[in-house]
Amino acid sequence: MAGLTAFSQTVWEPVLAKSRRAVVFMDEPCAEVLHWCGGAELFLAAGALDVKEFSSFESGSPRQPKAVFVVSSPLRGRTLDVIKDVVSQSAFQYCIVVTAMSPGEAEGRTVHEQLEEKLCEWMGNMGYTAEVLWAPILLAPVSPCLLLAPAFHYLFPLLPGTDLQTLNRSRPDKKRFPGLADVDFPSLPPELQAQIKNLVSGVNNIMEGIGVREECFSVGHLSRIVAGELANYPQAKNRRKTAQNKASLVFVDRTLDITGAVGHHGDSLVEKILSVLPSLPGQKNDVMINMNELTDLRIDGENEGIIAPGCLSQPSDASAKSLWESMLTMKQKEAVMEVRRHLVDAASREKLPIKMGMGRVTPEQLKSHVLLFKQNKQALENHCGLLQLALAAVQALKHPQCSKWDVFLAFERLVLQVYAPTTDADEETIEDYTGKTAISS
Repeated sequence: MAGLTAFSQTVWEPVLAKSRRAVVFMDEPCAEVLHWCGGAELFLAAGALDVKEFSSFESGSPRQPKAVFVVSSPLRGRTLDVIKDVVSQSAFQYCIVVTAMSPGEAEGRTVHEQLEEKLCEWMGNMGYTAEVLWAPILLAPVSPCLLLAPAFHYLFPLLPGTDLQTLNRSRPDKKRFPGLADVDFPSLPPELQAQIKNLVSGVNNIMEGIGVREECFSVGHLSRIVAGELANYPQAKNRRKTAQNKASLVFVDRTLDITGAVGHHGDSLVEKILSVLPSLPGQKNDVMINMNELTDLRIDGENEGIIAPGCLSQPSDASAKSLWESMLTMKQKEAVMEVRRHLVDAASREKLPIKMGMGRVTPEQLKSHVLLFKQNKQALENHCGLLQLALAAVQALKHPQCSKWDVFLAFERLVLQVYAPTTDADEETIEDYTGKTAISS
């Protein structure tokens, strides 16, 4: 995982190098990856003039002759339309397009050359400069042990009911699929085939980036197809001949983990934070944390929405990063105690009048610790990342939905005790079933 985390950071370096004196247009999946790698500050520090949304409603000013487009999708369809709209209504003389999806080698050169010509045409002068590049910007390093791929959040396995019926509707009666286990890649809808090809290409780029030859396994019907496509992917075959390191790669259908979306497990503070706090705009895996309690600004007696919300991603704050990793891996009670410990340590270093309480940690106690930093501007700046995570914990634990969560959790446990008592025999059956049939290469 350490290699993947480092890889997810280094893939930005050539993109940042191209952004000097440019206005950068970025789609939401790439922006979310960047968010967990350091944020827009990376581009501004590299000399970019501005970072904007990838949208037909955006454009560059007359004093911005250079543009960089960073997209997570193949260079066709709606993606090309947006690039054309932005370029046509701007005064660019130099355009660079970076895509996270790598086409085939021969095909890629042809497609890139054709797009470079179109970019010059859209800029209004065939003598202007255009470049089309690719970089595997796919993984958002939420933590060293958890990396997400926002560009594929929409990819979902087929379901045995309506999806299977839809597949069979266009097939002769004698060739209809009895179940999803019989479905193969050519039988999938064209849109799903394209999504799987993009995923396979992205995974191959990642494996190439860390120098790994993988052995593929799968759990679930769609995962079987994805693993098979990766195993037979021509570029992957060539890579596996020369890669120095080995790894096992297991694909798991999201439908096999559906309880994570509808259950109330109760042991994770991060799960509650992600469930009850509002999502950060354009993000699938981060939330907005209300920071107004740390300011004295008022408008008509209210401070609602005066300052920007906080978030969970704090890659540049070592203390906050350490706390976030603990919150991800610890049970809720331990995570809350860890939040208090970090607050006490930070307050002690800043010589704030904090008292280390004993016993159960409450949201009110954490909030009182956080508010100590409000009176010291330098301390507030020094520990801003830590204070955002602490306030996220406070706001989640005090949220009205939190009490309902605990009630639902109690009911779920009661149902399990009444209708699914666990015995040694049951555990052995589950283990045997998993080992024999759930995983296949």
